[in-house]
Amino acid sequence: MLNDYIGIIKIALLIFPFIALLISTPFILIQYHKYGSISFFKATFIYSLVLYLICAYFLVILPLPKISEVAILTTPRMQLIFFNFINDFIRGTSFNITNIHSYWPALNESCFYVPIYNIFLTLPFGMYLRYYFKCDLKKTIIYTFLLSLFFELTQLSGLYFIYPRGYRLFDVDDLLLNTFGGIVGYYISKPLIKKLPSIEKKNLEAKEKGKKISGFKRMTLLLFDLFICIVIEMFLIICFSSYISDIYLILSCFIIYYFIIPIFLKCRTLGAKFLNLQVLDYNNKKNVLRFLYRNTLFITIYFVIPYLSVFCINNLNISDNMREFVGAIFMGVILVVYMVSLIKYFFTNKKMLYEKISKTKLISTIK
Repeated sequence: MLNDYIGIIKIALLIFPFIALLISTPFILIQYHKYGSISFFKATFIYSLVLYLICAYFLVILPLPKISEVAILTTPRMQLIFFNFINDFIRGTSFNITNIHSYWPALNESCFYVPIYNIFLTLPFGMYLRYYFKCDLKKTIIYTFLLSLFFELTQLSGLYFIYPRGYRLFDVDDLLLNTFGGIVGYYISKPLIKKLPSIEKKNLEAKEKGKKISGFKRMTLLLFDLFICIVIEMFLIICFSSYISDIYLILSCFIIYYFIIPIFLKCRTLGAKFLNLQVLDYNNKKNVLRFLYRNTLFITIYFVIPYLSVFCINNLNISDNMREFVGAIFMGVILVVYMVSLIKYFFTNKKMLYEKISKTKLISTIK
């Protein structure tokens, strides 16, 4: 049985990186919105919490039996007698306090390790609640009980009715033991908290860091804006591609996102507003004309010119081999320009060409 638990944890460790990838972007954006930067310590801590919850969840639902096997089960679905695990231990254990040789065999009996497992299952949860979420004992008990209830209902419902019935027992003792595990975690975390950095201190450090415009922050804004713009573009294409050419829809998307929406958001795109960033002129004022000029230059340099160049090359009255040669040279030049811009944008605080010409700058509005 213990080997089964270890195997399940291994599965969780294999799946975790993919789930971490899914949650990383929202977490980074939330951190940027609130503090203007992301704390590596907090990100690591949150990832460890996710890993723990994945392991706990997998321990509850795995291994998955066949549906046909579950359909013919006649075992009880619920155990509603409180402290029944004590009776199971008394009746089923080979433990004898006067016989030292019975100690080790008793540790490998399910009537012993199952209750212990249920305590340890939620023990880390109590620690997370107290340290990171600053929960008091009352909230820790409530949240741990709710987590345990979620696990038990998952089992009772047959994995949300995927199975015709529950393939594991709904046990009220598990609710008690899981909740007790959260309480134990709450208390034993007290000395550990003294060794760990304060979350409040990390938040203040993140906020101070968030007041500075780093290359990573500018890159986050660029990618976030492009992501939102692509979402709007997909929506327009799905709704209107039957009536309007895709190229006009794409152009409309850029105009709406980079020119119309910012007028109502006081010289900010949706991405900049969410990330608490602002474009100002060199006099530290919100200048709509300079902002629109900035975006015009940005789109022209990085989107319009490459597109028009490719269009012109494809329509040159030359042989196919020559067209491919010219196109390869042009694409190489464009790639070099893009890579240089990307490195400059990400790794330095130097202004980009479109920023210099438009005489604008990006600042943080984090206070």
